[in-house]
Amino acid sequence: MMFWYGDGMNGWGWFAMSAGTVLFWGLLITGAVMFFRSLDRAAERSRGSGTAPSAERILGERLARGEIDEEEYRRRLTVLRDTEP
Repeated sequence: MMFWYGDGMNGWGWFAMSAGTVLFWGLLITGAVMFFRSLDRAAERSRGSGTAPSAERILGERLARGEIDEEEYRRRLTVLRDTEP
């Protein structure tokens, strides 16, 4: 009387068990990857200098990316150097 459907599992039972196993392992692996990535980001932040990049460095990066031309770079660099304490 314990097994209403005989002594085995039907097709839906096998499907549910398989899907549950895949879901379990997928969630477990995703959680582990997210955990280790967060640890890596925390270590990366602590390795950083902690100071903001200087205005001259940002200006140089903009020139390197092509956002500004050399004339604008020189003009802005002159302004920065004249106004810095």
